[in-house]
Amino acid sequence: MTITDIQNALREKVRVIAKEKLSVEPDHIASEIPPKTELGDLAFPIAFELAKLIKQQTGEKQNPRAIAEELKNGISEFDFVDRVEIAGPGYLNVFYDRTGFLLDENSAETGANEPGTKVCVEHTSVNPNKAAHIGHVRNAVLGDTFIRILKADGKEVETQYYIDNTGVQVADVAVGFMFIHNMNLDDIKALDKELTESDKKFDFYCWDLYAQVGRAYQENEELKEKRAEVLHLIEEGDNPTADLADFVATRNVECIVETMERFGVRYDLLPRESEILHLKFWEKAFGQMKELGVIHYETEGKNAGCWVMPFAEHSGTDDHESDKILVRSNGTVTYTGKDIAYQMWKLGILGMDFFYKRFHRYADGKEIWVTTENADEAESGFPAFGGGETIYNVIDTRQSYPQEIVKKGVAAIDPEKGEKASVHLSYEMVALSPAAAEELGFELSEEDKGRTFIEMSGRKGLGVKADDLLDRMEIKALAEVESRHPDSDEAEKKHIAHQIAVGALRYFLLKFTRNTVIVFDFKEALSFEGETGCFCQYSAVRVNKIFQKLAERDESVAEIKAALTDREKVAEIFGSEAGSDIWSMLILAARLDETIHNAAAVNEPAILAKYTFNLAKAFNLFYHNHKILPEPDAVKRAVLISVAEKVRDSLTRSLNTLGIEVPEKM
Repeated sequence: MTITDIQNALREKVRVIAKEKLSVEPDHIASEIPPKTELGDLAFPIAFELAKLIKQQTGEKQNPRAIAEELKNGISEFDFVDRVEIAGPGYLNVFYDRTGFLLDENSAETGANEPGTKVCVEHTSVNPNKAAHIGHVRNAVLGDTFIRILKADGKEVETQYYIDNTGVQVADVAVGFMFIHNMNLDDIKALDKELTESDKKFDFYCWDLYAQVGRAYQENEELKEKRAEVLHLIEEGDNPTADLADFVATRNVECIVETMERFGVRYDLLPRESEILHLKFWEKAFGQMKELGVIHYETEGKNAGCWVMPFAEHSGTDDHESDKILVRSNGTVTYTGKDIAYQMWKLGILGMDFFYKRFHRYADGKEIWVTTENADEAESGFPAFGGGETIYNVIDTRQSYPQEIVKKGVAAIDPEKGEKASVHLSYEMVALSPAAAEELGFELSEEDKGRTFIEMSGRKGLGVKADDLLDRMEIKALAEVESRHPDSDEAEKKHIAHQIAVGALRYFLLKFTRNTVIVFDFKEALSFEGETGCFCQYSAVRVNKIFQKLAERDESVAEIKAALTDREKVAEIFGSEAGSDIWSMLILAARLDETIHNAAAVNEPAILAKYTFNLAKAFNLFYHNHKILPEPDAVKRAVLISVAEKVRDSLTRSLNTLGIEVPEKM
């Protein structure tokens, strides 16, 4: 039985005893994990709650300790329970059968559950006008890790990267190509070819161009007026300007997909905003909302001529009034309006579908599909996209109110799905420490150097491209690898450096809760000590070495563990002075699936990151305190090897769920 199975069985037993013996049915059976295993493996404060329920229902006053005694007798009947102690006025402390648990763990198979309910997760969604930056990496890593957590928790997950290819940012880059550089589509294609042959990236070129356009707008009002004209042509489609913008957006997406793959982030589908418009998704959603009275037409005031979704929240504040507008007075659809139509499709309640074609094939054969409005371009063989039971949107916290409008709009159209079907996984921004900013080439004033962090601005060109950041981290990691393993093959050293760099960055972005502003610092992220990805990887490498040495000695793990058949000796070891330390290590390693479930339940990957670090830290102390391979006693050696094996499995799986690989050596 797993930890979760044991806990569920205990909770159900408490519920049954409460009903049969005490004639009450609590809504929830609360349990706690004691801070030390010497105090028990699971604690129930339920006796106090039951005493309150009995008094409410019968008027009788009952002693919580007497109730705890009643519960104790029933819980003690389980084979996996060693004993139950009552602490204070009524706490139940349950101690598991350590020997039975160890032997059960050795026979149990671990791994992900069979996929169940389908959910959709949209993340990354970088505007396709330039290269991705470090803030986009936080979005992508959060989304990718949450997907891995959901899959490990038994969900079928579809990964989507929404392409805003008709938005103002794409229009701005198109303005730059057309009116600053005086280039047409053929010129841009020739430029792209030239950049590729020179080993340069198209999205890097667009990064600089986007900043150039921003500066030009400040000096040239006539140029800024071109934006609306270009944006209208892009939204309309089927014209030279729209074709130019489509090429630019598509090439940027291709570059971004390659960038994110370097971080271990992949996608299933790239839905494009142009299809939301041209396939009439928005028109269908708009019609439903008008029919149901979810939106209304404003005839007066500052929103006159607009279609608005009225909600009481934040009403009257300038910051949020614009977010309620779904159709502007000029007839154009807002982001929020298009998002509602897209969300309806994702939930399978729109009654329409895209055409699909292949976009990219990864090295292992996995494919990314992209939407298209052209039936002649459509390809067969695509998976069944959309139709998720729950939709998770990874979008930064500044978009919280628009996301709330989308959620409420969809719920108004389909109350059965309701607001719970739409989940906003919000997160705070990523900034740079002054030291990191200087290292990346930013010129800082003395005032900036004294700041806690340096904010970035893509429009001003002040940011850190994701590729540049990873390149810099790989260089630093390679220097560390070369100092530790100078004789290793060059390709191997670079591969390990890449694994360390990605692990360091992913862990740094995941260890903070989503609502925390992250201040990135190279030294902190790449440290081999403290709460870092490098430390967790190092611990995994250390535990792997135990089994590598056994293999080098031709020692069979199965034969070593055969000594565990001496149950009395195993029980004696757990009852010894070192027993609690060994048991604490085993029970912590066994809590991985429970931790994954908790992280999925509250939408917080940081829970798994914290567990991974605590497991790594605990194993390093365990490794220091116990001589695992040299242990002369056969049974104790078998116990230590079994615990180390469980740690290896859990640490490897937890790191994998965080998207972090375990190097061969560090």
